Amino acid sequence: MHMAFFEPEIAGNVGAVLRLGACLGATVHLIEPLGFTWDDRRVRRAAMDYIDHVAVIRHQDFATFQAAIGARRLVLFTTKATQSAYQFQYDKDDVLLFGKESAGVPHAIAQVCDAKVKLPIRPEVRSMNLATTAAIALSEAMRQTGTLPLL
Repeated sequence: MHMAFFEPEIAGNVGAVLRLGACLGATVHLIEPLGFTWDDRRVRRAAMDYIDHVAVIRHQDFATFQAAIGARRLVLFTTKATQSAYQFQYDKDDVLLFGKESAGVPHAIAQVCDAKVKLPIRPEVRSMNLATTAAIALSEAMRQTGTLPLL
């Protein structure tokens, strides 16, 4: 399973998703530009030594990312979707795409995604934290596809 993050802005969130990728065995794609300096100590602080156990691929832009993932299905997590992430049927080769913290992804990128899903939340709030959303999304996708690490 793969997770991709479009122009992430917060180093701590990226550190947390790197740790998530290490724990669950998912590749992490970072689509640049990043909103922080990559060697920022906050990334390593959140990822800790787990950063040494995750496959991280940095892409200079969305076009480079698209070329790298090839024919894999791109599943966008967005508050603008109408389909629940829990009712969607995942494939073990899916790439779960998450937008930047402040703005999600541009309309043109949303249009090229194969599916758009959202995590249901209470109507009086806007969205969950990026790393929290990624953890819930990846866990559900891996649960459905039988790819969670064994106990």
